[in-house]
Amino acid sequence: MGAAVLSELATEIVIPVCAVIGIAFSLIQWLMVSRVKLTSERNASPNTKKNGFGDYLIEEEEGINDHGVVTKCAEIQNAISEGATSFLFTEYQYVGIFMIAFAILIFVFLGSVEGFSTKNQPCTYDKEKMCKPALATAIFSTVSFLLGAVTSVVSGFLGMKIATYANARTTLEARKGVGKAFIVAFRSGAVMGFLLAANGLLVLYIAINLFKLYYGDDWEGLFEAITGYGLGGSSMALFGRVGGGIYTKAADVGADLVGKVERNIPEDDPRNPAVIADNVGDNVGDIAGMGSDLFGSYAESSCAALVVASISSFGVNHDFTAMLYPLLISSVGILVCLITTLFATDFFEIKAVKEIEPALKKQLIISTVLMTVGIALVTWIGVPSSFTIFNFGAQKAVKNWQLFLCVGVGLWAGLIIGFVTEYYTSNAYSPVQDVADSCRTGAATNVIFGLALGYKSVIIPIFAIAISIFVSFSFAAMYGIAVAALGMLSTIATGLAIDAYGPISDNAGGIAEMAGMSHRIRERTDALDAAGNTTAAIGKGFAIGSAALVSLALFGAFVSRAAISTVDVLTPKVFIGLLVGAMLPYWFSAMTMKSVGSAALKMVEEVRRQFNTIPGLMEGHAKPDYATCVKISTDASIKEMIPPGALVMLTPLIVGIFFGVETLAGVLAGALVSGVQIAISASNTGGAWDNAKKYIEAGASEHARTLGPKGSDPHKAAVIGDTVGDPLKDTSGPSLNILIKLMAVESLVFAPFFATHGGLLFKIF
Repeated sequence: MGAAVLSELATEIVIPVCAVIGIAFSLIQWLMVSRVKLTSERNASPNTKKNGFGDYLIEEEEGINDHGVVTKCAEIQNAISEGATSFLFTEYQYVGIFMIAFAILIFVFLGSVEGFSTKNQPCTYDKEKMCKPALATAIFSTVSFLLGAVTSVVSGFLGMKIATYANARTTLEARKGVGKAFIVAFRSGAVMGFLLAANGLLVLYIAINLFKLYYGDDWEGLFEAITGYGLGGSSMALFGRVGGGIYTKAADVGADLVGKVERNIPEDDPRNPAVIADNVGDNVGDIAGMGSDLFGSYAESSCAALVVASISSFGVNHDFTAMLYPLLISSVGILVCLITTLFATDFFEIKAVKEIEPALKKQLIISTVLMTVGIALVTWIGVPSSFTIFNFGAQKAVKNWQLFLCVGVGLWAGLIIGFVTEYYTSNAYSPVQDVADSCRTGAATNVIFGLALGYKSVIIPIFAIAISIFVSFSFAAMYGIAVAALGMLSTIATGLAIDAYGPISDNAGGIAEMAGMSHRIRERTDALDAAGNTTAAIGKGFAIGSAALVSLALFGAFVSRAAISTVDVLTPKVFIGLLVGAMLPYWFSAMTMKSVGSAALKMVEEVRRQFNTIPGLMEGHAKPDYATCVKISTDASIKEMIPPGALVMLTPLIVGIFFGVETLAGVLAGALVSGVQIAISASNTGGAWDNAKKYIEAGASEHARTLGPKGSDPHKAAVIGDTVGDPLKDTSGPSLNILIKLMAVESLVFAPFFATHGGLLFKIF
């Protein structure tokens, strides 16, 4: 079979070095952002410098008090940061209790497979060899679960901290020009992207090497225990996404319905009591939740690939370099994203509003092209020219160029999904403009057009996913699908940077409005935000596409581990699972949407109460009670995130224990097939409604001006559509991709227990 060109020692050096480079680069970006001071001191001299400091400010041209504006921005930023930190700490207390309880469950269930025996047992896939005891798998799976959970929580928290650190700085830089503000927002997003990608890689690499000290040559047991890392990452992401999504949308819906529609005041007007809660929500939902989500995807796709590789020739021949091929892809991805980021921040300078969106799109194209070269290099030096991959009980011969195509097809499928998402959610194209035009006849037609757009937007991404699955499975079985998912996620640092840029820009606009800054600055922050809206939709498209591939790879690993020879949909056991699995995303969406609705109801009532009872609030003479609105969002999200989370976490356990592995396989397949479709349509429908509203508000074209201005009937219809879409695009849609991944990885972790003790009902009857 041959050996990899890259030596084991070189692999041991390359992976951690790339991770450390990623962390160092994120710190450099953070230092550059921190050079923008939240004080009224003038920066440097009035000479214009690139990326610059010391440019003349709009306030100087317009004679506005510079000192007052900066102080106000700093105060608002502190309020947002404190609100976000307070919410996350409250959320993490509840999540911490769950984490400990679930860790105990993993230990008890997996330890009981062999009655907590400490004796070595025959290996699962090769009965002639002896492997470490099931008790060791229980202990190490529990440890890796806790590692994944903590890394996920830390990733989300760090992302939130940098976003709340950067929002006011982006606002202040907008006084110098749109290019300056763009660079601050993008650099801040890059801090999160590189920290998350590098931390995820480094922790996984260290865990593998530490586990190896105990497991030695038992790679099958080692990488089975490592799957807990993916489970920990995704379970935290679920609560982060659902809790953060409910928080942000309760505040957003309350602020929009009363402020914009009833009181006809601008978005982010400081008179609106829900405005601080709305800005806090952008950080806890779109930043902390999204960071945990994409970390979970990365951890699971890596774990799925490692599990399949450990029982293939890589594991059997103990070829450490080839075994860590998934980690080498991620390592090169960090270097590629580093080079790509420089194109946005250093090589080219944005000078006009119309250059923002193309600059972000170029990030995706440049990273994909460079990564294709990187994958070719890693595949050539990291894996033998030919090898075998485990394929449901048999070994399939694979060439290294076929493996390159598997990763490449995933990478390019991600780009296609990104651009299709952009076409359907950006107001630069006809689908969103048609939705905006439908507002002429009221909110009902807007809702009809938006739903139709969402359903239609599913078609091409599903074909892209289907083709990548077919190609990768044909070439390298389930391992091919796992590395295709990694290919899609290989540019995760860039993807997260452009994704996090959106909420930072959104917050920057809110701060500009609340600080009473000039109309010209608000126009600049609105332009940054509109581009960010589209990139956020692209990020969600990536997350959903990679989730489909990840969950399929995990499904394959589960089927192999549970010793199911075929999944026959015509058998009653499997078919009932298929039906129930396909229903679960609907049940989950209903729960999350109703949660947003009930939380928003309380918020609307509170905002109305304040407008009606606080004298002088509407005139701007009195200050609203922001704290009560923040508390409503916090309490509602903590309380409402538990039932959807329980549904996802308990389903595999209940089905596996009572109905067995075959029915569970049906549930996983059903949830994957229906969950992906609903997630894409929900995210894109919500994104389209949001940008249709922004299209009317901006009034940049003749067509848009005929629909406006703000406060007109078409604009009010667009706001209602946006409000309906909020829970779809920011709560239900993004959370569904976690549902399909999490159920699959949980089933894989508990597969030994289900295979041994599962199916109690069928055993009784």
